[in-house]
Amino acid sequence: MKNLFLVILLSFGLLTARAQSEFSNPTISVGVVVEDLQKSIDFYTNIIGMTKTGEFSVTQEQCTELGLTDSYQLDVTIMKLEDSDRSNEWKLMSLGTRANHPKQNYMSDDTGMQYITIFVNHVMPVLERAEKHGVRILSGKPSSLGNDRKFLLIQDPDGIFIEIIGPE
Repeated sequence: MKNLFLVILLSFGLLTARAQSEFSNPTISVGVVVEDLQKSIDFYTNIIGMTKTGEFSVTQEQCTELGLTDSYQLDVTIMKLEDSDRSNEWKLMSLGTRANHPKQNYMSDDTGMQYITIFVNHVMPVLERAEKHGVRILSGKPSSLGNDRKFLLIQDPDGIFIEIIGPE
């Protein structure tokens, strides 16, 4: 009985170790095609508070070979909530053309990625920056979620909804 328990424990440990080692990096990098790259960089730095941590380009030939685009070069700006290896990347890129995608009024207006949630130490600085820059507040100013948590909903220049959650 003791040996059976040991075999089960070892098997569980091996399965857990295998599942944990499947990913070489625990973060997610999200690529967002935007209409106006500079306008989006300004929004994410000056209103949300992200930091620009890098940039890179993928040539038209590489994009075609990799199946990324059919005839465009990609110039990508990397944004993060903080400049650390454990912070997800929010990669902004523009194709230099007007996207044919309508801006949504509600999350239910389209399929696909519609929103992100950012947890902050205090909601009020984000609210103040948004109001200063004329960003429309879609929720209350801010709404209460209970447990001393506040909720703020805004949209980026291309219509992605951004939930800001934290204490006032």
